[in-house]
Amino acid sequence: MNTRLDPNPMKHALALLLGLLLSLPAFGQVRIEITGGAESAVPIAVVPFQAEGAGPGVDIAGIIRDNLYRSGLFDPLDPANHLGSPGQFEDVRFRNWRALGADTLVVGRIAPIDGGNYQVRYELLDVYAGNRITGQRFRVTPEGLRNLAHTISDQVFEAITGRPGGFNTRIAYVEESGSVDDPSYRLFVAEADGHRPQSILTSGQPLMSPDWSPDGGRLAYVSFESGRSSQVFVQNVATGERRAVASFNGINGAPAWSPDGEQLAITLSRGGNPDIYLINADGSGEPQQLTNHFGIDTEPAWAPDGRSLYFTSNRGGGPQIYRLSLRGGEVERVTFEGRYNASPSVSDDGRFLAFTHQQNGNYRIAVQDLEEDFMRVLTDGALDESPSFSASGTMVAYTRASGAGTELATVSVFGRIQGQLTEFDNTVREPDWGPLP
Repeated sequence: MNTRLDPNPMKHALALLLGLLLSLPAFGQVRIEITGGAESAVPIAVVPFQAEGAGPGVDIAGIIRDNLYRSGLFDPLDPANHLGSPGQFEDVRFRNWRALGADTLVVGRIAPIDGGNYQVRYELLDVYAGNRITGQRFRVTPEGLRNLAHTISDQVFEAITGRPGGFNTRIAYVEESGSVDDPSYRLFVAEADGHRPQSILTSGQPLMSPDWSPDGGRLAYVSFESGRSSQVFVQNVATGERRAVASFNGINGAPAWSPDGEQLAITLSRGGNPDIYLINADGSGEPQQLTNHFGIDTEPAWAPDGRSLYFTSNRGGGPQIYRLSLRGGEVERVTFEGRYNASPSVSDDGRFLAFTHQQNGNYRIAVQDLEEDFMRVLTDGALDESPSFSASGTMVAYTRASGAGTELATVSVFGRIQGQLTEFDNTVREPDWGPLP
């Protein structure tokens, strides 16, 4: 089994047993970086919203523009090249936007109303047909403006592509800070673009493998707080209430929620070898063992229909991804290209499988089309890992090492363009993208 060293001895020990991909030492500034875009991306213009008075100080159009760009399906025009700044349909000179090559146009207005709140209106326009595709008017508090920008992004995305955008979702991740002798681990929840992070748990012992429940209200994760071995916890994100649901002898790791939110697939070594088990999400009852092999089985990921699980195993000699039907039958190997494929994540439509793939000695994010049996490597870093699909299925969050530190990144399944979103001060690991609200 392929292993790599980590400076954290507790995490390293667990990873050696599970065969998990480990991060190299990373110090300094941590960024969220985006890689996405496609040569056939839809050209769209998002005009800065017209504001009455001083304005709210939140660039709604800028947030929309960044969201659409990050999806890889859109190519927003640079506002510096816009020919005019209309705020509503009646003010638009469509020939100007056709001359710029825009297919669609987003315009909007924002005005103060009673109680310090705002009224926001936007319209999505078809530049070539010269008509209105969709639009809406909102009343919103100042604190809700960023969420509203994500909501408008979702509506624009869905109106054009026919599928949910997922920009108004959240992302969970683990932040590591402090010294080797006095480390600190915090579990964070942030907006999907990394803004407004909130710490929901702090520990002096490692935290690992956060996984969102299907309703977006709970997180399952691994903690070493007992000081002896790992435990799996489930925590209510809003209230902070939590409970240990797996504290068996040996390894308790890699929790993954079932699509109905009733169960967790986890890795346990209670039988002496790491295997995949099912437990009730409240920790009640006895675990149900799903795999029984002399190899190491870990990192379960559910198919959206709840009928099968993907997982990482070295049963064939090196880490590869396998599929297990919960209806019975033989375990099926899924990945064959390369000697190292691990950490599966499945898109919500069940078509794509994202995973970490070893290529020429580097670890990169790859996506396999499960219908067409076609694999594509998406990233080009030396150590890219921990992929997690967005709710839209168009983007994958992951972490990567760089000279400046650890970057939390997203990559579009459609191509590559790079750009920085936001920055953090400490090492960030193991992102998990939340479900649609």
